[in-house]
Amino acid sequence: MPRISESTIREVNERMDALAIVGDYVRLENRGGRFWGLCPFHHEKTASFTVDPDKKFYHCFGCGEGGGIVNFVMNIDKLSYPEAIELIARKSGVEIVYDAVDGEAVAEERKQGDALKDLYERVAKSYHYILTEKPLGETARAYLAGREVSEAMIKRFNLGYAPPDRRWLFDFLTHKGYSENFLAESGLFGKKYTSLSFFSGRLMFPIHNREGKTVAFGGRLLAGEEGPKYLNSSESVIFRKRDNLFALDFALPEIRRTKEVFLVEGYMDVIAMHEAGITNTVAPLGTAFTEDQAKLLRRYADRALLFFDTDEAGQKAIEKGIMTCTGAGLECRVIIAEGTDAEPDAKLDEKKKDPAEILQKNGAEYLKKIIRCGILPLPFLIARSRTLYDISDPGGKQKAIESLFPYIKIIESELARSDALLAVADAFLCDSAALSRDYRVWLSGAPGVFLPKGKNGVVAPVRLTEELFLLMTVVANRESHPEFLAKLRGALSIEEINDANAKELYIAVEEWLRSGEESAGIGGIFPYIRPQPLRAFAMQKCGGEEFAFDAERLFAESLHNVRKQRLEARRKHIVQKLRLLGNKAGRETEELLEDKMYIDRELQRELEVKK
Repeated sequence: MPRISESTIREVNERMDALAIVGDYVRLENRGGRFWGLCPFHHEKTASFTVDPDKKFYHCFGCGEGGGIVNFVMNIDKLSYPEAIELIARKSGVEIVYDAVDGEAVAEERKQGDALKDLYERVAKSYHYILTEKPLGETARAYLAGREVSEAMIKRFNLGYAPPDRRWLFDFLTHKGYSENFLAESGLFGKKYTSLSFFSGRLMFPIHNREGKTVAFGGRLLAGEEGPKYLNSSESVIFRKRDNLFALDFALPEIRRTKEVFLVEGYMDVIAMHEAGITNTVAPLGTAFTEDQAKLLRRYADRALLFFDTDEAGQKAIEKGIMTCTGAGLECRVIIAEGTDAEPDAKLDEKKKDPAEILQKNGAEYLKKIIRCGILPLPFLIARSRTLYDISDPGGKQKAIESLFPYIKIIESELARSDALLAVADAFLCDSAALSRDYRVWLSGAPGVFLPKGKNGVVAPVRLTEELFLLMTVVANRESHPEFLAKLRGALSIEEINDANAKELYIAVEEWLRSGEESAGIGGIFPYIRPQPLRAFAMQKCGGEEFAFDAERLFAESLHNVRKQRLEARRKHIVQKLRLLGNKAGRETEELLEDKMYIDRELQRELEVKK
C-alpha cells in the first residue's frame, strides 16, 4: 500500500477527536472526568472501557485491550495501519498526502472509487425515477402496491426498477458521457457482453455503505421474467458483503439507542419492519449471515433478535444465526410467528409467516406485539432437535442431545455452559452427570476446541521493579516529555538493564521509534511489546495517572535510583573480588581499587544530586 506522508500522520494525530472517533463505535459517558463505555472487544454488562481524550488513548480494564486511537480503529475495523490513518483522516477533515513515489497512483485509485460511487448514485436515481414516474415502472409499482409498501418507504429506500431491455442502461450512461471501458469495470454489466446490463426487469434495492452511499444493488425478479428470484451485485473495490448489511445506515441510530438489532431474511422484510416503526432492522445481502457481519453488529448492539421465516429454510437460518451471534459475543433471541388472532383456525402451513406478510395481513401493532416475545437460543434449539430426531428411540435421543453440543461449546461463560447442560438433561429426562460425561467425551474429539488454562498455566503478574518503573515513566510520558528518552540513553545502555521486562520495554521503544510511527501517538508502541503480560501491564499503566503526576520528579528520582542500584551492585562485586585477592599486591588489585574509588565518587555525586 502507498506510504502516507509523515506530515499527514502528524496532522491526523493532532486533529483527531478521540471521543468522536471512538464514539462512532461505543456509547461513552463522562464519569469523573473520564469517558466510559461497554468494551467493543469483549462482551460485558458493566462498563470497563475508558477513553482519555487528552492522551488520545483507550484502555479496557476488563480484557486488557488498549492503545492509541489509530490502534483502536485498526482493531475494531480490522484495518491495516495506513487504512486506519486514511479513515481517521477523512473523519477529521485532513487531506491525505502520500509520498511522491506513490501519490499519483493513489490519487488516481481514489478518483476511480469516487467516480464509481457517483455512478451508482446516478443509476439508483434513474431506476427510482423509472419506478415512480415512467409507464415502464407500472409492473413494479403494482407489485409494491400489492405488498402494501407505502410511498414513504419507496422514497426512503430509493427503490427502483431496471427496464427489461438489457441495453437500456448502457445506452443511457454512454449518452451521459461515461466511457465504455469505465462501464465495463463498474460491475453493472455482464463480463462477457459488456453492453448488457446485469440487472433487467427487476425491482431494485440500492445497497448503501455505513456512510449512506450507494455501493451495490439487489434486484428482485417480477412476474413474467426468467431467472433467479434475487440477484445481488458482485463484490468490488467499493463493496464487500462482509462489511455491509442491508439498511444498516438507516438502522444505526436506533441500534445505538436501544443496543438491539433485528435481523431478518430479505429486503422486503426490512422495509416492512421499518414501515412498522421498527427501524433497528437489517438483513444479510442475499447470503447467509456471516461471522464478520455479526462482529460488525456487535460494535453497536448487545443483542440480536432473529426474525426469519418459519419454513425449514428459515429454521436452518435461525440455527446458523444463533451460532454466529453467540460465537461473536452477541446475545440473541429468536422471534417466532406461530399464527395470528385473526386466523385462529389457520392450518400449520398458513401460520408460517415472515415480517412482510404479518405487516400486510395483520398490521403494524400486531407485528410489534410479536417481536416482544423473544425465545432464548437454547429452548429454541431443544425444541428444534425434538422435531429433527425421533427421541423415543435411544439412538435418536442421543443424536438430538449431541446436536446441541456445538452450541454449548461456544458459550463463553463456564457457569452458563454448566447451566445449559443441566437444562438439556431436564429437557430430555436424562442423568445430568452422564450427560456431562458424554459432553466431555464429545468435546475431546471436537476439532478446534478451546480448553481454558488450568492453575498451572496462569501467567505470573509483572513485577514493577525500579528499572521497569523508569522505563514506564519514559513510555507513559513520551508525548509530554520526549526528552526523557534522550536522558535515559545518556545515562544507561540497554546492556546495563538487568530486569527482563524493562529490557523488553527498552527494545520496544527503540523499534517503535525506528518504525517511523511515533507521530501516530503513544498507542503505536504496544504492538512492539512482544510479551503479552508486559503489553497488558503497559496498557493499564498508560491508561492511568500513576506515571503522569509530577512526571519530571518521578523520572529524576527513578533514574537516580536505577543508577544508584547499578553502582552499588558494581561496588559490591569489586569488594568481593578484593576480598578474594586479600593483601596480594599487583596490577589487578590496583585497577579494582581505582574502579572502587570511581564508583564511590559517582555514588557521592548521586547523593548530592538527590539532595
